[in-house]
Amino acid sequence: MNAVNIGTRDIPLKLAQAITKLAQHSFENGEMLSKVTPVTADLLKFWFLPPYTDNRHINFHEGQRQSIINTIYLHEIVGIRTVKDVYLHSSPDLLAEMHATELAKEKYNIPKYAMKMATGTGKTWVMHSLLIWQLLNARYESERTGKFTSNFLLVAPGLIVYERLLDAYLGKENEAKERIFEDSDFYKYQSLFIPPAYKEDVFGFIQTNVAKKEEIGSKVTGGGLIAITNWHLFMGDDVEDESSTLDDTESVVKDLLPIRPGTSGGNDLGTLDNKYLRGAELDYLASLESIMVVNDEAHHIHENKSYGEAEEVEWQKGLNKVAEKKGSSFIQVDFSATPYDVTGSGQTRTKHYFPHIISDFDLATAIRKGLVKTIAIDKRKEIADLGELDYSAIRDENKKVLGLSEGQKLMLRAGMRKLNILEEHFTSFTKDSAGNSNKYPKMLVVCEDTNVSPFVEEFLVSEGLSNDDITRVDSNRSGEIPKAEWQIVKQKLFNIDKYAQPRVIVSVLMLREGFDVSNICVIVPLRASNAPILLEQTIGRGLRLMWREEVFKDIKAESRKNLLELKREPTTYLDLLTIIEHPAFVQFYDDLLAEGLVGEVDNDPDNSQGVMGDLITVGLKASYQDYDLFWPVIVHEAEEILDGRMVNSSELQPFTAFDISDLQKFLAVEGEQFYSEEMTVKTRFGDYMVNAALFTSESYNEHLQKLLHTITNRYARVGKRTVKLPMLQVGERQIIALADEYIKTNLFGQPFDPFAGANWKILLAKNGLVTNHLVQQLAKCIYEMQSVSSVDEPLVEKYWLSSVPELKMRERYALDITKTIYERLAYPSNKGLFEKAFMLFTDRDSEVESFIKINEHLHSFAAIAYIRNDGLLSVYHPDFIVKTAKKIYIIETKGNDKINDDNVRQKQLSTVEWCTKTNRLPLMDRMDRQWEYVLLSENHFYGYSENGASLIEICELAKVSETAIKGQLFA
Repeated sequence: MNAVNIGTRDIPLKLAQAITKLAQHSFENGEMLSKVTPVTADLLKFWFLPPYTDNRHINFHEGQRQSIINTIYLHEIVGIRTVKDVYLHSSPDLLAEMHATELAKEKYNIPKYAMKMATGTGKTWVMHSLLIWQLLNARYESERTGKFTSNFLLVAPGLIVYERLLDAYLGKENEAKERIFEDSDFYKYQSLFIPPAYKEDVFGFIQTNVAKKEEIGSKVTGGGLIAITNWHLFMGDDVEDESSTLDDTESVVKDLLPIRPGTSGGNDLGTLDNKYLRGAELDYLASLESIMVVNDEAHHIHENKSYGEAEEVEWQKGLNKVAEKKGSSFIQVDFSATPYDVTGSGQTRTKHYFPHIISDFDLATAIRKGLVKTIAIDKRKEIADLGELDYSAIRDENKKVLGLSEGQKLMLRAGMRKLNILEEHFTSFTKDSAGNSNKYPKMLVVCEDTNVSPFVEEFLVSEGLSNDDITRVDSNRSGEIPKAEWQIVKQKLFNIDKYAQPRVIVSVLMLREGFDVSNICVIVPLRASNAPILLEQTIGRGLRLMWREEVFKDIKAESRKNLLELKREPTTYLDLLTIIEHPAFVQFYDDLLAEGLVGEVDNDPDNSQGVMGDLITVGLKASYQDYDLFWPVIVHEAEEILDGRMVNSSELQPFTAFDISDLQKFLAVEGEQFYSEEMTVKTRFGDYMVNAALFTSESYNEHLQKLLHTITNRYARVGKRTVKLPMLQVGERQIIALADEYIKTNLFGQPFDPFAGANWKILLAKNGLVTNHLVQQLAKCIYEMQSVSSVDEPLVEKYWLSSVPELKMRERYALDITKTIYERLAYPSNKGLFEKAFMLFTDRDSEVESFIKINEHLHSFAAIAYIRNDGLLSVYHPDFIVKTAKKIYIIETKGNDKINDDNVRQKQLSTVEWCTKTNRLPLMDRMDRQWEYVLLSENHFYGYSENGASLIEICELAKVSETAIKGQLFA
């Protein structure tokens, strides 16, 4: 059989398409939510559905969502136990196209899922989500189905990715080498990953149960384990360099003497002990009843083909050992942007994808959706002439490197020229009043080997760069320098986006994976290799977005269209990755061009318009104080008076999803049982109990406080500060008393004593369903209570709109407005003509004193809480604030098709009630004016304005009344 016809080819990608179609249909029609566990249903709703997605500025994109949903669908609903099961369920016809023996291998007789996700599209966040899904189900689901585990092994391909995983789970190291959990992914993005009811569980588990590679098997953990290591755990030695440049003599010595004494080689007594215990670590992992193994950059697990036979690499052999005797309780999840092997060359070259790929979010889709940088090949004439030059390093007859070729020097000069242009304009555009910038573009030079990289560094210095401008990280550098120096290099690399220096990173292979910075804008590939995986990984280092702010979204989309579809010069160089063309990569580039993945750039931009497009920075006017406005936030009332009666706990709905006797069954025994075990021969000794303080009256009170905090607060940006703002304003003591009485009398439809034994933990049972019910009931009644409250000497915070000193906007969509604090105001580039007309009309009206268009991302304090029609709490930002002699109008402009939307009506009711409450404040706390709410449709605006109505007349005709809204809502 021809080699091209053997193997998987692109069959797994077809499988992934079929799975995605089935899983998405199941999720959208509600089948998935009804069939998964309540824990999983909670997570899916929190991750992917309104109002949760509406109330945060960061959400999973469709590629991440696809991977998460596909995995949960196959694992929970279908209940697959082998990779063959996936094919049989999702697309049986594809089995006939597979090579007969492929899926019969032992390593595929387990639940095994591979995610193909383009570099830079956030596969780590999918990893985090799947870990949370498994952990919480293992903890809260009483039925032991074998589908869930609280043991995890995260495997990285090398040092860089390993360090990144430690950063993600434990937080980055500070100067004292202490890891700060507040810098971890789980803490920073908790509003995305973790429903509030589960936060303590997830945080507590991660902070106590993570084991670094040297701690596996020796660290005592309770209730589970997150072991983080690199693949060298499975090897006989601890070499970190995957691309050794040792000569033949050194290789022989290394084979004969795999452990060499001396601390300079990292082989002190502790290191030797680690090598001796390596087998014990695998034995420990193999002894666990269940485990989920997550392989990052999993293309390294591929088989080595030698003399026509496939041989398992050590990574896979180690996994096989851990999987022994676990059956379907061993779950494997693989992540890679390039999950394939290659056979043949030239016309017969074929990619063979991993057979267990269940989701495929490819680079083409990621680029077109703007989730990664757009790629441009620098095709200027002097680079095109490179084909006439030697682009390999100059070597003598013994292949010793003597220097760089003229071709290599030309490529480096071209890269530096592009970098200099980007630095000039990026820095000036983002510079603050103190002269500091937060956008520092970088250039990555990928060399032939470690013998060439010193010459690259020397040449760049000769071209005018300082030593501080350059960081060189060779593939075997961590083995050549002391550990302390590596720690310094590591910190410099991982924080490189924050600083102006270094400007250039020179490397061989050390940084091909895990070097996940955002500011790589220019890549100079001096390597002559044309292996597809290496080329894709080289480009992958620069794909992560540098300009993520919402204001840049439209101009970047326009630039992508120009470059990829219209074949024009880009509109802007924001998030444009420039590759200096290398003749050895011509075929690779042509393939990318044919797929519409890259564009070509013929000339350097020679002015700011060419780099930044028409983006401008707009500051405050010299006379901004004449037009400034503030947004009042009632922090609390010195004395809170409820005009209406207090809500009685008997009026709240009881929790009926589970009977209280069922909930009690889900409680764990008091305390977690631990034991000690000697590592090498597994002698067990010293059983002991660890009683959790969770079951004390203090913790019940703490739970009430957390309920209060969840219901009554939100966070917003005010200038450069993050502040806590109240969502609802009533007395905290009344809320606590109401919650306590409700829990003890009516929550379960019968008396309940939270202090009896471990009873109070029932409130957290069944994945927080009880807590979610509490939040919904209390939020709704509190909202009703505050709507009938009066104010006596309140404490009001005034958030001035001028606290945001500047805005970024597109000049083409910016208006010169007189009666506002900023030099210009922006309107949307897409369907923004209504807002444009409204601003010009308002500015001309002599009765208008000042107005502002609210930027919801920067003026995030200007928000109003409302209860959605599904009963959940949300916030929204109105469009405009307009000040006249007697009134201030909060104006929401809506298209004609949105004016009757149910949630728009809910916003109306909440805003009218907010205005009523604000109008009870002293005059000085509301700018000496009455506040009114106006909902203005496009038809009404044009109809009134074209017939000579003033802004005040339009607002009075379109203002919203509480009676009218309630009539609409309850008609």
